[in-house]
Amino acid sequence: MEYTEFVRIVAQQTGLDMEGAERPTRATLETLAERLSRGEARDLLQQLPPEMKSWIYTETDPQPFDVDEFLRRVAEREGVDVETAERHARAVFWALGYAVSADEIDDMAADLPHDFAPLVAEAQRRNIRVMPAEEFLAKVAERAEVDAGGAARATEAVLETLAERIAAGEIEDLLAVLPVRLHAPLKRGMASGPGTAVRMRLEEFLRRVAEREGVAPEQAREHAQAVFATLREAVGEEFFDVTVQLSGEYRALLPPP
Repeated sequence: MEYTEFVRIVAQQTGLDMEGAERPTRATLETLAERLSRGEARDLLQQLPPEMKSWIYTETDPQPFDVDEFLRRVAEREGVDVETAERHARAVFWALGYAVSADEIDDMAADLPHDFAPLVAEAQRRNIRVMPAEEFLAKVAERAEVDAGGAARATEAVLETLAERIAAGEIEDLLAVLPVRLHAPLKRGMASGPGTAVRMRLEEFLRRVAEREGVAPEQAREHAQAVFATLREAVGEEFFDVTVQLSGEYRALLPPP
């Protein structure tokens, strides 16, 4: 594939002009080079246009950062916010799917942690839609009848408390299908928990949500219902894997089938 064709694909996916599309392309590939093993980076560069080879070339060992740090670095290099970097990085991975063989894309995927799944899916032409954070919070606001700030506080409080309740493996699966802006509360909850699913009565769950959100328990219940309904809409089948770990009394928070 020619360099201009690669950048044109990124431009089409992002709505940028050709010059503007070069920035996220370079930022994404340079950051990817920091995350991949030297061997995998070299395998990739062999299939990329000559103009891009220096961006993916590396002589250092891979740095074990997660997708949040990956996108933070892309954003810093590109000079944009993380949400924009996420959208641009997906476009670059989409272009990689045209430029690089399917086998090599699979090798790259094996070199990256699970939370890179939405980016890798672009290159593999698999359909993983990540609901944008703005859309998620707007739906919570509508369902809970709160403003944007209230929706953000409710969402963070519920997700952090949920992450204290469920197993680390399910939290990691959620991280792979939720927007980066919603990762922080899940990671906080996971860090404070034991890594396995723990027993927590619904009353205690709502008490923690209320305390974190700064509202009364009854409001916390209504807000939790709004967040859970939006979570099911956002993550699809993964929602069942999360809620199957919750006891029967949590049905009061869950949306009907």
